[in-house]
Amino acid sequence: MVSSTQIKTIQDIMRKDVGVDGDAQRIGQLTWMIFLKIFEDREREFELLDDKYKSPIPEPFRWRNWAADPEGMTGDELLDFVNNHLFAKLKELRVDKSPMAYVIRSAFEDAYNYMKSGQLLRQVINKLNEDLDFNRTEDRHLFNDIYEQILKDLQSAGNAGEYYTPRAVTQFMVDMVDPQLGEKLLDPACGTGGFLTCSIEHVRNKYVKTVADRELLQQSIHGVEKKQLPHLLCVTNLLLHGIDVPSNVRHENTLSRPLTDYGPKDRVDVIVTNPPFGGMEEDGIESNFPATYRTRETADLFLILIMRLLKDGGRAAIVLPDGTLFGEGVKTRIKEKLLEECNLHTIVRLPNGVFNPYTGIKTNLLFFEKGKKTKRIWYYEHPYPAGQKSYNKTRPIRIEEFAAEKKWWKKRKENEFAWKVSIKDIRESGYNLDQKNPHSTDEGPGDPDALLKSYQKLQKQIDQTREQLKQELRAALGGDS
Repeated sequence: MVSSTQIKTIQDIMRKDVGVDGDAQRIGQLTWMIFLKIFEDREREFELLDDKYKSPIPEPFRWRNWAADPEGMTGDELLDFVNNHLFAKLKELRVDKSPMAYVIRSAFEDAYNYMKSGQLLRQVINKLNEDLDFNRTEDRHLFNDIYEQILKDLQSAGNAGEYYTPRAVTQFMVDMVDPQLGEKLLDPACGTGGFLTCSIEHVRNKYVKTVADRELLQQSIHGVEKKQLPHLLCVTNLLLHGIDVPSNVRHENTLSRPLTDYGPKDRVDVIVTNPPFGGMEEDGIESNFPATYRTRETADLFLILIMRLLKDGGRAAIVLPDGTLFGEGVKTRIKEKLLEECNLHTIVRLPNGVFNPYTGIKTNLLFFEKGKKTKRIWYYEHPYPAGQKSYNKTRPIRIEEFAAEKKWWKKRKENEFAWKVSIKDIRESGYNLDQKNPHSTDEGPGDPDALLKSYQKLQKQIDQTREQLKQELRAALGGDS
């Protein structure tokens, strides 16, 4: 059985290799190898269920035929095979007859073998064979620990702008949107697949009853991720969550396609996502959007795209930073469009630290439905647990903390954490969605007269201290100059 500690052991082996430079390359190296090992284990399962099963990978390149034997290829022979034959073959797999071949080719089109030592590469392979068997239920469950460790390492490697959504937040959003069996669900910036796997578990636990239901679920999950490493992690994650052929997860940039190209066949019932925020898109991406809404701010572009992709009656839950709520200019026009085309019925305001240690930016969860205008917005200010003043690695946000929101959700009444704002007030504020809690005990900076007196007192103390320092300096120098 494998553990995150053993993953660290594998990474320590890689650290001895001169070709692997830094955590990012180690993670990339480890991920493509885990993918192939997991796919090998799944294929063995497929073969037990179907005597006619045919692998999309040609026989010499299947894990069992080049990696499984601990006394097999090593040294220069192994390096030559991986670099000049294995990767070349996987990157040119024919995809016309096998959806899974498309998945594998997409996963490996930007992948690399960084290791320069065939002996060390063999050690890593043997360690994976020794410790990993994803046909064992306990190993599948334990992959969550490995996965979390990889994500932590990925963040430590300095991938700026990539904020992995805490599991509790992901689960709360999916629970509130409540995707149904047969509804087409999309995450247009799916990263490593957190929202997709959470949605799979939600639908499977609540609605899947038959084999036909299971097949319907398989076809309902869609994602897009532009970066190679998160995409490969996402595909691996879906395999482990029972999606046999995750061909609906594409390796591309959703924003690189002109907005007008997205038509009725692209529309979906449910979108749950945490788009990248705080970053800027490459030159030219904004030209894919109407002039009124052009910006290079990634989160804003995704908000426009989501409005386009939702069917009438479709539902969305999205993580957005505070800056989107109070921003002006293009942001104002985007918010006006959102409130005209969708019913933005709920904004859950998260406190500082939810995304620690990745970012301290304050975030919000926006829930809306396409096809109805917004008449009022309900706000819910998520409090810290009793006795806690922030979140951190050892004390992250937990799903149990959302129990109050879930109880309040269906029978909404104002309380110390919940309030509503009319569309009239939103318009009069210039479409500022950064509406403060009227029940908060924080009453602002305070009375101006009291503040002035406090400032004058402080200034007097500063002057007295300065004069005292001058006198001490004169005495030390032995004169009055």
